[in-house]
Amino acid sequence: MNISHIEHIGIAVKDLASAIPYYEEVLGLKCYNIEEVAEQKVKTAFFKVGETKIELLEPTSEESTVAKFIEKKGEGVHHIAFHVDGVAKALEECESKGIQLIDKAPRKGAEGLRIAFLHPKSTAGVLTELCEE
Repeated sequence: MNISHIEHIGIAVKDLASAIPYYEEVLGLKCYNIEEVAEQKVKTAFFKVGETKIELLEPTSEESTVAKFIEKKGEGVHHIAFHVDGVAKALEECESKGIQLIDKAPRKGAEGLRIAFLHPKSTAGVLTELCEE
């Protein structure tokens, strides 16, 4: 698998409107995109830090995996996303090495990316996302 960089760090928040001011007013970052990803039942806000992005995730439904995460663990770091050359191939490689997949095939994510998740039970407790343009 060829990882070129950390694409983003996903942070679960209860409310984007309450969370965004911290990143803008305290850290001095600029929110450059807010987008709803209906399939994942989340609304996202993005900030750029060098080549890496911070993605805030607000659940839009109680059935959202992000809503369940917040209910169980509270707000905070939800996942780390790596940019790879070929998500489908990376999934095959991970599965061949015994990694439990959440997604068997890439799907549409925020900002037009193709994404897939690896289960934290087989990634040292870290929900891992693989992304490609």
